[in-house]
Amino acid sequence: MEMLEDFKVESTKKKIKRRIGKEEWIQRLLIIGMLLAFLIMLVLPLLQLFTQAFYDKDGAFIGVANFSKYFTTPTLVQSLQNTIWISGATTIIAVTLAFAYAYAIARTNVFGKRVFQYIALLPLFAPTMMHGIALTYLFGNQGLVTKGMFGLFEGIQIPLYGPVGIVMAEVMYTFPQAFLILLIAFQGSDYRLYEASNMLGASKTKQFFTVTLPSVKYGLISAMFVVFTLSFTDFGAPKIVGGQYNVLATDVYKQVIGQQNMPMGATVGMILLIPAIFAFAVDRITQRKQANLLSSKSVPYRIINNKKRDVISFVYCSVVTLMIILLFVAVGIAASVKVWPYNMGFTFEHFNFSSLTGDGLEAFKNSVIVSAITAVIGAVLTFMFAYAIEKIDQLQFFRKAGYFFSIVPLAIPGLVLGLGYVFFFSQPTIQIFGLSVTNPFHSLYGTIAVLVLVNIIHFYSVTFVTATTALKKLDREFELVSQSMGIPFYKTFFRVTVPMCLPAILEMVMYYFVNSMVTVSAVVFLYAADFKLAAVSIVNMDDAGNVAPAAAMSVLIVVTNIVVRVVYEWGTKALRNRTSQWQKR
Repeated sequence: MEMLEDFKVESTKKKIKRRIGKEEWIQRLLIIGMLLAFLIMLVLPLLQLFTQAFYDKDGAFIGVANFSKYFTTPTLVQSLQNTIWISGATTIIAVTLAFAYAYAIARTNVFGKRVFQYIALLPLFAPTMMHGIALTYLFGNQGLVTKGMFGLFEGIQIPLYGPVGIVMAEVMYTFPQAFLILLIAFQGSDYRLYEASNMLGASKTKQFFTVTLPSVKYGLISAMFVVFTLSFTDFGAPKIVGGQYNVLATDVYKQVIGQQNMPMGATVGMILLIPAIFAFAVDRITQRKQANLLSSKSVPYRIINNKKRDVISFVYCSVVTLMIILLFVAVGIAASVKVWPYNMGFTFEHFNFSSLTGDGLEAFKNSVIVSAITAVIGAVLTFMFAYAIEKIDQLQFFRKAGYFFSIVPLAIPGLVLGLGYVFFFSQPTIQIFGLSVTNPFHSLYGTIAVLVLVNIIHFYSVTFVTATTALKKLDREFELVSQSMGIPFYKTFFRVTVPMCLPAILEMVMYYFVNSMVTVSAVVFLYAADFKLAAVSIVNMDDAGNVAPAAAMSVLIVVTNIVVRVVYEWGTKALRNRTSQWQKR
């Protein structure tokens, strides 16, 4: 009898071992598949970009000759200097404005706090070209401000087309990013430091410099490097209001599109990549230190009533908010009047793009399709890869490599990534350090698939962080209990992990959709002639002098993103409430 029981136990153990072994293979295949995806979507395109910088137009290896030519050509070196100056000025202005704005939201009882917070984020829903177009209608030769609101006051003229216009557009583009980073930094401060400072009799000024600034210093550093990187690599604003003032991003565009000099475009792309990687490294270090500032004993900041401070904060936030709203209003008016500023009659004719593009709203529809596909596939892949890294105890080295590749896209400018995709996907055979290899992915070039892939990898890092944050909140016991009960990991994944992380997954879907709608840098080299995108159409229409239709296309993108976001917030409110109730238990 005992022998029979022992036999049954051994038989059960063998079955469990076989089942676990089968599951381990599935898990390993998932991790290997993740690395293969990164190889195709990230590593090989960047490797091709790097390789092309060492060849000439005829495909002959020339070493560092392209870099030597770049640094000995005065106009190209001037572009680098211009880019550094623009980024530095943008960083100082945008971070200063965002610092005061975030302070007002987080540390005062300013009236209309939530409204101010929402309006500050509006520029995130618009393509960067829209800021330049708005400035054209405000400060251009026939702008509202230039003409004094048609005689209401004396006009104000500024040299818009050049560094001034670029900096103004970049400030509006980067302000929301800096504001969000600094808002989180202010909200994460420990109030015990302020209590100690008050007990020691420190003045408000001394308290600001000895407590407030040190408590948010890592957030401040992070905001500075994020703004610097975004303005350093941005293409949209310099393209619209740059005039003859060249920067690195427009140099890449001119070398590739204008002169068809792909190797020099790759060279400029490599140079564009260096500061971005440096800023990325510093930002990661500061974020790690910021995470270690708070402990379980930390006390949230308590706002003390101060009417004078609140009134000043309200006035300041109102001025910044008015500037943001004015940009959107200017674009809206430009898109809906007949001929600015000579015939201000209302019309929808600028929204009929048939006479300009020959395909009406096709470009806008294409963008919605690409963004929707990117959102769904991107969110699924990102969450699966994040799950593989966080929850699977297989192939530890490969998982660490996957984590590294998941963070790297944050440091890659869209133009550089798009150019790498051109070099990789457009070639039937690819040259890797002298070796000719057949490219099995060449058939994807010029299709919707390559646009989806570049968008997924371009915006991957932020969604990956969202996914890992959600997964880390789940107790490890779920997987251990499931394993002890003989439940396959994939059943636990679909029945437990996904439902609990659904709010985060839907937020990832939103992030992919909105950013895919507004991006231009990553796709400007990749779209096919018969499959234009809305953001790229804005650039093309502005190049042709059709600024009003470009404004109309910008309005369509903004309205679409806002409507989708509102529907998302309304539709997921109940889901978020249920999830928050579960987390409180």
